[in-house]
Amino acid sequence: MNTRKAKIQVKDLSKHFGELVVLSHMNFDIYDGEFLCVVGPTGCGKTTFCNVVTRLLPSTDGSVTVEDEPVNFKKHNIAFVFQEPSCLPWRTVWDNVKIGLEIKGYSKKDIKDKVSEVLELTGLTKFKDFFPNQISAGMKQRVAIARSFVTEPDMLLMDEPFGQLDTSTRFHIESSLVKLWERKKQTIIFVTHNLEEAVYMSERILVCTPKPTTIKKEVQVGHLPHPRDITDPEFVRIRREVTDLVRWW
Repeated sequence: MNTRKAKIQVKDLSKHFGELVVLSHMNFDIYDGEFLCVVGPTGCGKTTFCNVVTRLLPSTDGSVTVEDEPVNFKKHNIAFVFQEPSCLPWRTVWDNVKIGLEIKGYSKKDIKDKVSEVLELTGLTKFKDFFPNQISAGMKQRVAIARSFVTEPDMLLMDEPFGQLDTSTRFHIESSLVKLWERKKQTIIFVTHNLEEAVYMSERILVCTPKPTTIKKEVQVGHLPHPRDITDPEFVRIRREVTDLVRWW
């Protein structure tokens, strides 16, 4: 039982595209400072789920609230990290990371302090004056992560952000993300098709059904300490449980 406050509440959420029902009556809470992963079979509508939960797409039915208020981009700080590269090519790493703070009108001192801290936490300090075409794909995703964390969002949505990275790079960035989350304790919704990744990083996993998509089961992972050992018997057991939930219908 989670004793933390429910920061985000999703109630009876549904999304239809004409006759096609993609999301069907989804109900769950996301807790303050929680690292939540969402998994499910290919084509189940995970990206639609992301877009509807964050209100990039309107829902057909149901509601999404942040601290009991409907999601409002003018009031709530919602950040995104997607799979596709999103660095602005004409800005340096430093300037890419600070853009959200500039838009929100932070002082030059606050921008310097906040950007310096998050670059240090993500291992980007020595690359701060590089442009995106001078760094690797993995480094670009670090920039996107740093840019999203620096504004201290109410909700950070990550939609398969490491899907295009090789295994070694992916593992290092996963570990860096967990360390950053442990330091900042932002509320994260992380969508992935990589089940081991979900078990490695999250506190809780929502397993989705095929379309019309709903929540099949919640799997608790928070009792495993970080950094996690993928050979630990409990890790292996949870990974097997999640795999079976996704595989067998």
